[in-house]
Amino acid sequence: MSATVSQVQASISMPEESSDHGRASFWTRANALLRKNLTFQKRNMKQNVRLVSVPILLCIMLLLIQILVNHELDKPENRCGCDCVDTNGDGECEKVCGLEYSTVDQGFTCPVLHPPEWPPLLQVPNPEFRAVISDVVPYKDLPSESCKRTGSCPVTVLFTGSNHSMGEVLARHMFTSSFTLNSSDNLDSLASNVLGSESMPEFSNFLDPAFYSGLPMYIVQSRCSNNSVFSVPINISSFEIQQEVRCVQGLHVWRNSSSEINNELYKGYRYGNSERKINELLSAYDFSNSNMNNFNVSIWYNSTFKNDTGNSPIALLRLPRSVNLVSNAYLQFLLGSGTNMLLEFVKEMPKPETSLRLDFSSLIGTIFYTWVILQLFPVVLTSLVYEKEQKLRIMMKMHGLGDRPYWMISYIYFLTVSSIYMLCFVIFGSLIGLKFFALNDYSIQFVFYFIYINLQISTAFLVSTMFSNVKTSAVIGYICVFGTGLLGASLFEFFLQTPSFPRGWITVLELYPGFSLYRGLYEFAQYSFNGDYMGTDGMRWRDLSDRENGMKEVWIIMAVEWFVVLFLAYYLDQAASSSGSVKYPLFFFQSGRKKLSSRRMHSLQRQESGLLIQTDKPDVGQEMEKVNKLLLEPDTSHAIICNNLKKVYPGRDGNPDKFAVRGMSLALSRGECFGMLGPNGAGKTSFINMMIGLTKSTSGTAFVQGLDINTQMDEIYTSMGVCPQHDLLWETLTGREHLLFYGRLKNLKGSGLRQAVEESLKSVSLFHGGVADKRAGKYSGGMKRRLSVAISLIGDPKVVYMDEPSTGLDPASRHNLWNVVKRAKQDRAIILTTHSMEEAEVLCDRLGVFVDGSLQCIGNPKELKARYGGSYVFTMTTSSNHEEEVENLVRSLSPNANKIYHLSGTQKFELPKHEVKIADVFQAVENAKSKFTVFAWGLADTTLEDVFIKVALGAQASNILA
Repeated sequence: MSATVSQVQASISMPEESSDHGRASFWTRANALLRKNLTFQKRNMKQNVRLVSVPILLCIMLLLIQILVNHELDKPENRCGCDCVDTNGDGECEKVCGLEYSTVDQGFTCPVLHPPEWPPLLQVPNPEFRAVISDVVPYKDLPSESCKRTGSCPVTVLFTGSNHSMGEVLARHMFTSSFTLNSSDNLDSLASNVLGSESMPEFSNFLDPAFYSGLPMYIVQSRCSNNSVFSVPINISSFEIQQEVRCVQGLHVWRNSSSEINNELYKGYRYGNSERKINELLSAYDFSNSNMNNFNVSIWYNSTFKNDTGNSPIALLRLPRSVNLVSNAYLQFLLGSGTNMLLEFVKEMPKPETSLRLDFSSLIGTIFYTWVILQLFPVVLTSLVYEKEQKLRIMMKMHGLGDRPYWMISYIYFLTVSSIYMLCFVIFGSLIGLKFFALNDYSIQFVFYFIYINLQISTAFLVSTMFSNVKTSAVIGYICVFGTGLLGASLFEFFLQTPSFPRGWITVLELYPGFSLYRGLYEFAQYSFNGDYMGTDGMRWRDLSDRENGMKEVWIIMAVEWFVVLFLAYYLDQAASSSGSVKYPLFFFQSGRKKLSSRRMHSLQRQESGLLIQTDKPDVGQEMEKVNKLLLEPDTSHAIICNNLKKVYPGRDGNPDKFAVRGMSLALSRGECFGMLGPNGAGKTSFINMMIGLTKSTSGTAFVQGLDINTQMDEIYTSMGVCPQHDLLWETLTGREHLLFYGRLKNLKGSGLRQAVEESLKSVSLFHGGVADKRAGKYSGGMKRRLSVAISLIGDPKVVYMDEPSTGLDPASRHNLWNVVKRAKQDRAIILTTHSMEEAEVLCDRLGVFVDGSLQCIGNPKELKARYGGSYVFTMTTSSNHEEEVENLVRSLSPNANKIYHLSGTQKFELPKHEVKIADVFQAVENAKSKFTVFAWGLADTTLEDVFIKVALGAQASNILA
């Protein structure tokens, strides 16, 4: 089978790729990356389905819960009450439904075509909360705290204005001194008195809680008699209610300015169900510049019961009576006590029969929607970190993909994916009837989601610079997702609903993108819930101007952060490149880099390194002299020139510095393949990594096609090919797709691209049997290695680096790969590292043995064997009792022979070539065979492996002695 493959592949020629296709333009490289990303997305279809299914399943779950809850709310006990009534007097009853047949809980669903008329009321403070003298409010005109023990505290009304005497007159006219009730029309007579209640107001006025809560009502008078508790019959529609009414004194006190009133009001402010001592006032009035010709008044009222902080509609406030009282007082001041502007009643608007419904998606959806949208963050983050961890980005960069096309296409790609995700989320939620989406204006939702997903992508780019491991980034990403939702629901939402919490700190919290998202979703939820409850629209553009609406603030914060974070992400990406090297912090102020002349290059290197390094190795010294001449005299025939290149890794934990490369000088011409031999840890890969831009050199430099690797790596990448030591491949892309991507980066197009890809696949035996269209993740190690070699050679690169290219290949594939590399040498400079001496001898025009970071020798294979292999290796195997005769035989042939191996009758000797002749060795062996049994023998010339071992051991011994 292997022989057949070899014969077939031997007949395949390398593609005649044109070398004049030029450097790929920005848009060509951008198009290559876009195509690769789209293919990658298509390959991950299961992941895409899982990603989109999360919001869909959540929407369905919320809908099902909402249906179940509404089904419970729609049970008979929650619908309008009905009874069997004889409406015609014929003795037969018929079912009649209405408010009069309903309980208090059922009444909310009944049709109310003729709402009841309720007496207008004041919001009277609870007796234990009424204003008294205290250390907080030390005014002496207030009652003492002892009245709270007897329940006789008056309700206090504050007055101020520019005219004290007028204010006193108006205050005296506000409250009557007696209670009158007209039995024929008690509603009218109630309206003539000043009534109030401490009950909580509701969200509608169909049923006033003052008349069914069980709490007493109050009549506010200027003074109360001894018998101050009354039982009053009140007719509401067809109902008659016996209501307990208690008299409470209305105490009016003067303050010198509105600021005093303001100070006193807020010192006595009560929030929620706080148990701390409070001083609550009935109301306050500022008559400002009122006089006989002008009436100008400001009214303070108690908004403690204004329930606009939760997910419920705003409660009605008992304000009309306060306005009516002060208006009547002014009229009586002008026209006399007989003048009265009667506020007869208040009533709600009619309403049809309704059903109890709960917009569950708005009520609890904010935290779930936060999780749904935030789950895109770890997806984007891990994708970026994956390319960084697997060194795929630097691999793309080494084949010509610049930072600008990478950033543009990656950003647009993630933005497109996020936009499609959000569209599916919003459209599906709207189609199944979730009010959160259906009621709020879609254009407002679009602006909010668009700004946020841009901020989220920018944040992912920024955070990705801090991670180098996908698993770690994924864990941190999902902790942020769930942590943000939980903190938003338990902490941030609480702050939003707490009026006393400083609004400035809310803005500070919203600087965290997750809380900005939560705030926006919270605003949508509030408007959709209220809109569904009240039968109105959700959020509209006009609502953005409301003081309580935080959407506009969130937009501004997110938009500013979007650009700031994106700039920081790009800056950090450039300052700390994918290879881990760090640039000068103000690198973006550097002027455009120009190609230095050879003389200028040499001058800079001489200043840096000082005197030339002296060496006792003539061949290495000659190479250094050659490099110095090439730097002084421009020469375009050499593709690679390394000048005193060094790499030192700083020592850690008390260990000394590690010298990986110690002053590498090398000149490599076009059409030459240079092989680097050396033991593990010698520094070969460190040298390759410096040449391909994975790590920065500590000192020295190298010039590739006349470009400096320290400053012009981006330009070098356009004409470079790399086969790294470890295969850098996308697991979900096929071999063909890899080559198409890298071919486009090298500006191959159309039929030329397709032909180059096919020929590359054939040359490395990945074309037949559907292997080309098989995902790289399912390739064997050898197949991945062949694909990496094909990637390094596609697009006619002028310089190619191959780090152990044949590792893991079977013998047939290895020989086939050698043929590929041999054909690829034409007009290319290739640097190849290997542990295979056979491979080095077959492929390399010159070899260098690299030990402990330095070049020990350099030359072609024949020169090295001649220089370091001046001896034959003689081997003979006999029985153990004839070993001494064998040694005597060797000594007779060569007195300076050196035994290098001895085991169970088998012995090896090195015979200096100048001391022996091959014919003498054959003759001696024939004579020995006549004396004793020779099982096997052999005479071999020095191999490249012998040279390598000799040089390596000699260098290591020298380093130990040094």
